[in-house]
Amino acid sequence: MKHGKSYRTGHGLIDRNRTYSVDEAFALLESMPKSKFDETVDVAVRLNVNPRHADQMVRGTVVLPNGTGKTVRVLVITRGPKEKEAADAGADMVGADEYLPKIKDGWTDVDVIIATPDMMGELGKLGRILGPRGLMPNPKVGTVTMDIAKAVREAKAGRIEYRVDKAGIVHAPLGKRSFGPVKLAENARMLFHELQRVRPSAVKGVYVKSVFLSGTMTPSIRVEQSSIG
Repeated sequence: MKHGKSYRTGHGLIDRNRTYSVDEAFALLESMPKSKFDETVDVAVRLNVNPRHADQMVRGTVVLPNGTGKTVRVLVITRGPKEKEAADAGADMVGADEYLPKIKDGWTDVDVIIATPDMMGELGKLGRILGPRGLMPNPKVGTVTMDIAKAVREAKAGRIEYRVDKAGIVHAPLGKRSFGPVKLAENARMLFHELQRVRPSAVKGVYVKSVFLSGTMTPSIRVEQSSIG
């Protein structure tokens, strides 16, 4: 695979014989050539878990202190008094009778769907549409709740969902390159702290096997595992 000049320049700045602390890694990323658009910065954390075992599944949500830099469109599926609560909290779309038929017809122009528990019977019928797009509300990640206002505020403030994949890796966005090293490092530490908090008790020995971060158009930088503990 042939990479562009900016990628090759960034690659030349990385010492492949060492790992970098969180602060060093983001400072190094900052020194790399930037694209014409504001790149997203992502992290990949390989964990010593086997997600095929229920007691080793790592999944949840965390609110990044500096947000993600993305405008999040929130739909709240509910009826009655909770509709006003959702609207007052800043939800972009609120309702049930208007949006359930639209979703059934294939509409999914939204980033997060939050629902009250009483709506899950109707939403469950739309699983084949919402599930593959990661939009199905789930109580485990706080998107099925009676505390609608809190859920909406967190989604708008930069709450991200993380989930270990089949290879044991957690992929997550940390923000935009325009945030700068300090804010990106703060977001990373919040995610790392959360991953340590939810460490499965079944995991023995080393929990974090490797950590890499990168911008959308940059090579990856290896981060010291001790940086997340």
